[in-house]
Amino acid sequence: MTLTWEDLAARALARQLPVDGPPPQGPDDVAAALRAMGPIQSQTARSSFLGLAARRPGTTHAAITGAFEAATIVRGSSLRGTVHTVAADHHPLTEAATRLAHRAYLARLLRTTTSAVDELWDALEAYAADPPRTADELHAHLAAWVGAREGRDPDAVREGVGRSLSYTHGGFVRRPLRGGWHGQGPAGYTTARVPDRRERVADPAALADLVRLHLAAHGPASRQDLAWWAGLPLGPVDAALARLGLAGETGPDGRTYVDLPHAPAPRGPETGVRLLPEFDALMCAYEPSARERFITADHHERLWNKRNATVLPPLLVDGRITGWWRATGSAARRPLEVAWLARTRRPRRSELDAPVAALEAALDITVTAVTVTRETA
Repeated sequence: MTLTWEDLAARALARQLPVDGPPPQGPDDVAAALRAMGPIQSQTARSSFLGLAARRPGTTHAAITGAFEAATIVRGSSLRGTVHTVAADHHPLTEAATRLAHRAYLARLLRTTTSAVDELWDALEAYAADPPRTADELHAHLAAWVGAREGRDPDAVREGVGRSLSYTHGGFVRRPLRGGWHGQGPAGYTTARVPDRRERVADPAALADLVRLHLAAHGPASRQDLAWWAGLPLGPVDAALARLGLAGETGPDGRTYVDLPHAPAPRGPETGVRLLPEFDALMCAYEPSARERFITADHHERLWNKRNATVLPPLLVDGRITGWWRATGSAARRPLEVAWLARTRRPRRSELDAPVAALEAALDITVTAVTVTRETA
């Protein structure tokens, strides 16, 4: 049997949008919800709030903030070097992937050895253990360390390597220095409490666990999906899949799609209307050419601006991404604009009541008006 895109979507929806239960209340509840749905790509800080709201309507701003403060969920650079929010006990797995993917790259960029990169990470983590450090402080520390370790001019190092090298290390988690967890204010970086981090990178079981995490939240998936999502070459992914010994089925693109045994029964498209965050997992959990399960190629091109690497927040209708939405600004009261794209169904006004309420609860705002338009371009 060859799977269709609809088959793949139905199986993934059963995990991403299960039948609604009560919204999470305390920090442990929020962590459990995030553990089930998988990492949220959140270089836009509000995405952590929006992703939870779309999948667990009624989740409040206070509940998510409380989970961040209690550190049952954490936000840091991982998976493709981008910012993700994960349940705290998933962070060691995403961190292992980040270290594996970046070690050789950093060694080439810094003109040093991979063992020296490990020493640099240790030095940065010791420096940021307490108190949290700013990006500028971490960058200065990196330059001074490389200068002393390699006998090079720290000022030349400071100008010669990317600033992001110092704070996109997977060993850090971030917290706002000013403002709330949903805002884009300056961040402080502190060392994550992950035991035996270097051993986990070398342990094949770590990547097998990471593959299992992805499949539990987003499966079925191809080896290409897994490699893209984790930011890893195909080789380590293939080794992890061999370790797991999972059965596969042929997909609509000819690739083999694997899944965990005893996966939930497929869910139909009757999932209502959802307001998803930028870079939502219904797009970003899969290699770009395989996102057809949730969005057509031309609609993907409309939402994803390749020139500046931004994405319009997706609108989900009947289990498909069919448009976008916008509630611009930072005011406590603001209007909401919803647009649906050509060859898709217009969301009814009544269908927007629940997702708007979920948005208001998660961001602690009031939506003053809702406009619904068809985009013809």
